[in-house]
Amino acid sequence: MPAFDIVSEVDQQEVLNAVDNANRELQTRFDFRGVNAEFTLKDKQINMVAEAEFQLQQMLEIFFAKAVKRNLDVRSFKEGDVVHSGKTYSLALSLRQGIETDMAKKLVKLIKDNKLKVQAAIQGDQVRVTGKKRDDLQEAIAAVRAAELEQAFQFTNFRD
Repeated sequence: MPAFDIVSEVDQQEVLNAVDNANRELQTRFDFRGVNAEFTLKDKQINMVAEAEFQLQQMLEIFFAKAVKRNLDVRSFKEGDVVHSGKTYSLALSLRQGIETDMAKKLVKLIKDNKLKVQAAIQGDQVRVTGKKRDDLQEAIAAVRAAELEQAFQFTNFRD
């Protein structure tokens, strides 16, 4: 019986490369000359530090541009609050790894509401979709991609 898994994973090496590229661009940009601004990656969180809040917004755009070039979906990052301490402002971006239970329930409901001839089951931090025909599974993939959900999904383990 054909099946596939819906997962939400981010390639850690690509995130590291995007952070490095963004730091390199900060060093070469004229508007960041002489400014204490940097990106750091620690565990599953990217910290941005700058001297002004508007610089954080510019840094966020720089990072997202570098992430898109590395084939990372921008929806894979969750933006935190801007924190002001002393002379610096900081912003934390956390990586979304895995599918939370309420999002998994939304996915299962979405697949059932489309009346596709497939079954969806929640298995930990992923959703397994099975069906009798490969075409039905491809319709399920198209339905999930068409839905505007606030998280990036990948489709793995597609097998007959």
